[in-house]
Amino acid sequence: MSERAHRGSDAAGTGSAERSPLEALEGARRRFEEADQRIADAGGDAVAEAAEAYRDATELLEEYVDRATGTGRENFKAYVELEGRFDSLVSELPDNLKGYEAFEEALDAIDKRRLSESDFERAHEALEPAARYAELLEEREAAREAIDEARTTAAKRRRELVDEISERERLVELGEADLEAPVEELREPIDAYNEAIETAFEEYRVEASAREVFELLERSRWYPFVDYEQPPDDLATYVRQDSAGEYTIPELLEYANYSRSKLEHYVSSADELKRRVATQQTFLDGIDADPLTIPWPPSEAGALRHRVREIRPFVERIAGEDVVANLRSVRRLATDPEFEYDRLQTAAQAVAQLSPDERERLADGRVADELESLRDERARLEEALEVEDPI
Repeated sequence: MSERAHRGSDAAGTGSAERSPLEALEGARRRFEEADQRIADAGGDAVAEAAEAYRDATELLEEYVDRATGTGRENFKAYVELEGRFDSLVSELPDNLKGYEAFEEALDAIDKRRLSESDFERAHEALEPAARYAELLEEREAAREAIDEARTTAAKRRRELVDEISERERLVELGEADLEAPVEELREPIDAYNEAIETAFEEYRVEASAREVFELLERSRWYPFVDYEQPPDDLATYVRQDSAGEYTIPELLEYANYSRSKLEHYVSSADELKRRVATQQTFLDGIDADPLTIPWPPSEAGALRHRVREIRPFVERIAGEDVVANLRSVRRLATDPEFEYDRLQTAAQAVAQLSPDERERLADGRVADELESLRDERARLEEALEVEDPI
């Protein structure tokens, strides 16, 4: 792009950082329309012909400026080539070509037996009247690229708006919650179950072999709501194949701190146990009941029912009937038509999630105003993006 067209591009983009994506897209379209109109006013297709001739002429000058200046034989040979090629270019131009005289004057500037850099500069200056036609096309192409860039930015903003609108809608929903609702009716059964499963799991850890616990972890792969971290492959293989896997996890962790001589009384290979277990103490310590608990505040009724359905086989495997009964009580919260689960769950979410600032913004109507503004912005962006732009 020429310097003049580049300046025009910069000017058209001034302040774009402060403009919204929609304003940037509309501005880019106006820029294209104006550039296209200037081309039409200057002659339409004739502008493209003049621009092509200008580019061909300047390329010739740039190709020979170093080779055709000087006094040597090769310089003279290059000069003859340049003059012949430039003369052919000008002679083939139609007489009615826009800026035709500029090409003749440029030819006159290099019509000498010996050329210097100043002669090339005069030829470039002579072509200046024709340069405007190339600049018109360059500006229109720059405007087209600006439209593409603005469309990309606008589409990105539209995707962002989905999340922002969803967040404001969540706040509005939480703001409509009954903050005086008796959420303890929901929390007490969940707390009772969580405490029971945590106690039961601690007992399970000190009774079940490491191999059995790892089988439980392996089974959880097929249950998305039972999010246990899987053991490293080398540790899993060791527990599965070595007799040490018959010990409980607390025992293995204890043995990992024994001296090798003392450890030889408990396992077939002290080095192997230290290599496999001692390096994985953090992982082994982290195996607990957390993936089998019900988070507070709880999720929506459908998600809670699904979670309970997935964790129940694991609870039945490691805990007694009393803990399973606690879990059934939690499930009934989300299935009993007499229990106002949705109302209490929403209230619990509101109490847990709404910050003081969010409550204030909800109370004075700012969140509602933001939601309306975001929806309006999304609608206008979608309308703008439906417009077909020049390719």
